[in-house]
Amino acid sequence: MSIFEQVFTIVLGHEGGFDTTPADPGNWTGGAVGHGVLKGTAWGISAASYPDRDIAGLSQADAASIYRLDYWNRVEGDALPPPLALLVFDAAVNNGVGHAIRWLQSAVCVNPDGQIGPATRAAIVSAAARSGGAVICAEFQAQRLAFMASLPTWRIFGLGWARRLCQLPYQSMNMKVD
Repeated sequence: MSIFEQVFTIVLGHEGGFDTTPADPGNWTGGAVGHGVLKGTAWGISAASYPDRDIAGLSQADAASIYRLDYWNRVEGDALPPPLALLVFDAAVNNGVGHAIRWLQSAVCVNPDGQIGPATRAAIVSAAARSGGAVICAEFQAQRLAFMASLPTWRIFGLGWARRLCQLPYQSMNMKVD
């Protein structure tokens, strides 16, 4: 199983199936509670991000295609060490590609401009070589947790998000690298 297939399976386990919780801004086509149409989220694909999609009708194969093109490729998941690839990919899906890339850049001490370029790639390789990647992963998770805890929806969804963030490092240790 490829690294993408493994992280996709893990992220689907966190994202779950179809959901139309009205308190979740992602479930609304307008990106805010009460704005647009309540179309929900399926496989982590939200109405806010994909307002023109038939969210309820998305298949797992549809989700895999969207995840690869819009999230995995944009964070250059194939070039990341597998544990870090899981964390960055999960953040891209759950919090947005821009946030995920900026947290990654901050974790490797590169100007967080939201674009992966040569400086970011070199810093990832260098930092991973120094610490085996553990320091990058911990810093990435810390930045992500601080962001998520600052969201107004933390009171509603925070415990579930915290569980997810705590499970991811352990799940990354069980990934099989060919």
